[in-house]
Amino acid sequence: MTRRHGYALLSAITALIVGLATALYVGVAADDGTATAGNSTPAKGSRPHNSAAPASTGIWVGAWAASPAGAEPGTETEGLAGRSVRNVVHVSVGGTSARITLSNLYGQSPLTITHASIAVAAGDGTAAATARTMRRLTFNGSTAVVVPAGRQVLSDAVRVAVPHDSDVLVTTYSPTPSGPVTYHPHARQISYVADGDATEDVTGTAYTEQVAYWRYLTALDVLSNESAGTVVAFGDSLTDGITSTEGANHRWPDVLSGRLRTALAAGRNVPRYSVVNEGISGNQVLASGLGRPADNQSGLLRFSRDALARTNVKVVVIDLGVNDILRNPRLADPDEILDGLRTLVRQAHARGIKVVGATLMPFQGHRGYTPAREGVRQQVNAEIRAGRVYDAVVDFDKALRDPYNPRRLRSDYDSGDHLHPSDKGYARMAEVFDLKDLSGSAPAEL
Repeated sequence: MTRRHGYALLSAITALIVGLATALYVGVAADDGTATAGNSTPAKGSRPHNSAAPASTGIWVGAWAASPAGAEPGTETEGLAGRSVRNVVHVSVGGTSARITLSNLYGQSPLTITHASIAVAAGDGTAAATARTMRRLTFNGSTAVVVPAGRQVLSDAVRVAVPHDSDVLVTTYSPTPSGPVTYHPHARQISYVADGDATEDVTGTAYTEQVAYWRYLTALDVLSNESAGTVVAFGDSLTDGITSTEGANHRWPDVLSGRLRTALAAGRNVPRYSVVNEGISGNQVLASGLGRPADNQSGLLRFSRDALARTNVKVVVIDLGVNDILRNPRLADPDEILDGLRTLVRQAHARGIKVVGATLMPFQGHRGYTPAREGVRQQVNAEIRAGRVYDAVVDFDKALRDPYNPRRLRSDYDSGDHLHPSDKGYARMAEVFDLKDLSGSAPAEL
């Protein structure tokens, strides 16, 4: 066979794969980023252990989530063609079945996934899977799916036992260039990449490349008997946990999840909720980054997708506003920040979702600090504490500030940059919650 004919044959095969997958647009999200579930019937010829129709009882809840934050630099042309992406995520609640959401929000062309899998990790800090848990994922019964640019898809449910407080491996393979990769850059968790299709490799030996962010994957839901709903932590780097210890799951939403589970085990009357983290470092209430769609979309723009559209959400905890103060080239208007936060609350109430809001923590000593900005922070916090913004308040400011200088973080709660907490500080943020504030529903009127 001549080289020319060989290239022609390869091109024809690739075109066939893409053509077949394109015919299977499944669970494609609407423009607002919502997705619908694919058919739960397994594809013809799929292996019995990958059957994807859970018969057990339970409630679908969010076990893990991460907001799409931008287009990964260096992937503008090829994307991750010919490579397997193994995301490692830590679930807050266990279940008997699972499903995932894949996003191509920042893609400029369709993303073709021909093979995807889910498995429970064999341990901490590894790409290896527990062999008996490896499952092939399907989308409307097919192993292949095309995610249009700017959209997302939801997989079929697959039966797999996912223990709470465990690491889960979600792997995707795309054979063709897809353009910019949608990613979450500050994962505080190591994930892996392999050359070729190693989607169902349980050994992890093919995964020789490590990466400190998540790609494509934005949610993992489980069918759970442990949980009756989802709490969404919606915020900026303070929620994203940018200064927490990598791989240790010490962000405040992680610790809050553990507190709920411990309280339930002790027989306390607290809600049976999972907790998912929708923080984006640098996020603001009002302003977005550059690009179309914008990198780091504002809280107002992404709230519907990243909070309200999460599975069986009951409560949203909002911790936003510090970046509106620090990153505004002029002095931020506290009334505009408060109006933005109240808009989020109204949107949540329209869906019957309760909102707990956090006071803004101090930042004296940070390079962006000025007395005038401190004044804006105090004005925002005064309205929050007065009950004129949220249904309930968690006072992060009071809990973490230095009692001798309330304009700055207490030294042992400070990571060193005078803005972001240490691991001890993140734990304190979770500890200050009154867990009963997570109970109940949104009022008819605030």
